[in-house]
Amino acid sequence: MSSTGRVNLLAPEVRANPYPFYAELRRNAPVSQVDPFGMWAVSRHDDVVFVLKNPQLFASEGFRQAYRPPWISNYPLADSALVMDPPRHTRLRALINRAFGASVITRIEPFVRQLATRLVADIPAGRSVDFVESFATPMPMGVIGELLGLSPEVHPRLMHWAEHLARFTSIGPNDTEKQEAMRATVNEARGHFEQVLEERRRNPGDNLVSDLLRARADGEALTDTELLGFMFLLLIGGLETTLHLLSHAAHRLHLQPELMTLLREQPALVPRFIEEVLRHEPPVHGMIRLSAEEVELGGVRVPKGVRVLILMGSANRDEAHFPEPDQFNLDRPGPQNLPFGHGIHFCLGSQLARMEARLAVEALLARFSRLTTGAGPVQWNSSLIVRGPAKLPLVAHPA
Repeated sequence: MSSTGRVNLLAPEVRANPYPFYAELRRNAPVSQVDPFGMWAVSRHDDVVFVLKNPQLFASEGFRQAYRPPWISNYPLADSALVMDPPRHTRLRALINRAFGASVITRIEPFVRQLATRLVADIPAGRSVDFVESFATPMPMGVIGELLGLSPEVHPRLMHWAEHLARFTSIGPNDTEKQEAMRATVNEARGHFEQVLEERRRNPGDNLVSDLLRARADGEALTDTELLGFMFLLLIGGLETTLHLLSHAAHRLHLQPELMTLLREQPALVPRFIEEVLRHEPPVHGMIRLSAEEVELGGVRVPKGVRVLILMGSANRDEAHFPEPDQFNLDRPGPQNLPFGHGIHFCLGSQLARMEARLAVEALLARFSRLTTGAGPVQWNSSLIVRGPAKLPLVAHPA
């Protein structure tokens, strides 16, 4: 608890294991203010779905100005679907959907399989390694780099960009040093992406950026501003969420060695395993909306103009929807779509993330028989939006 008597969702003990605190909220204060920042947290499954299904009541557009503070004017995320509501969001989503569909997954799958096999081969057997650094991070980094058509030497910069950009909203109005570093990161990433767009215009091919340039809806194409917004969104969303999904999958195989044995014997169960990881340990724990008017939710009057924190991590363990929600159970009916959102902002990259996770786990199972505790404790990140290990020391034992 904080000094206000409210639960502090960024307290170290909460980040290490937020689920008992979520359960307490669901029981006693399903719609209530939390610390830090005094946001209104929504913790029950049905209320979470209601918020996500009603963008006219709980808007994304109000956060655009958060990405346009006085000290920076060219941050492309301010022009992305992330901070749009209908009708602008509807048009942009339709255009992106035409390019970022099932054909992209089919086209990139051989590359992802090869990347997973190579990364697993590089993990030293019998020695403690940080799985976040050696496996969970380079996997989505390589995939995003390939999707965006970036040269391999740029790939290591992607994580640097993503980590810096994700801290954007925590930079204060007087923190000139961090502001300068953020401007440099935005300019560097934007410069690379603009080069990629120009190159694809000159030499279109069978790749995502060329498909985005070709996409049309009612005769309209994506503008350069919208293209850059999508590329920045893909960088941040596609990297951080997938790396946490892969880390959670490896951590679960470590915590329950019998699962690793079962999956090695029955690899057809891997997709079901991924679905239960998504429910039990979702990478995205929170989403933020702005209340467009005063509204009653869960028996509580939520004021107009306040920030509403949608607790996805809590909704996915709601007893009203999932019997024995804290148990990891491969026999639950799926797929588990709520971890990817709901309604108009449902994650465009959900199938890509599932495919990456499936191929990553298959590669691990092919080479290793068990994962045991490594040197040092698991360290968790500190974020209201995504949750995962910052360090995951494990020892992989050869099959």
